[in-house]
Amino acid sequence: MNAAIAASLSQAGRTGENPNVGCVIVKNGVIIGRGATADGGRPHAETLALAQAGAAARGADVYVTLEPCSHFGQTPPCTDALIQAGIQRCFIALIDPDPRVNFQGAAKLQEAGIDTSIGLCEISAKEAMSDWLKNRA
Repeated sequence: MNAAIAASLSQAGRTGENPNVGCVIVKNGVIIGRGATADGGRPHAETLALAQAGAAARGADVYVTLEPCSHFGQTPPCTDALIQAGIQRCFIALIDPDPRVNFQGAAKLQEAGIDTSIGLCEISAKEAMSDWLKNRA
């Protein structure tokens, strides 16, 4: 998760209204994909990490600093992309306070049979996204 947080910090202040999320995909102890929400907020971190990992994402673990989106907005849901990629486990630092997501992304992953854990490095992730979170209060 620390690598995902570091990725998110690289985009702090550059993601528009979107959060600066970081995501890493790990398989057999090796990072095979890494992403951070792009300038202006798109593409999302998960999409970039999955593109880098390619087919190797099947059976891998995902570490993401904020719950993956579960709704259609300007992009398709990241939860759908993670499910389609065949990831095995997803570690989420923070639940997204956006009411369109708020536990729905995690639930969607769990319903798809993906082992999902919430709260890993939560305090560090909150610090990394503190500016975005302030605007959510």
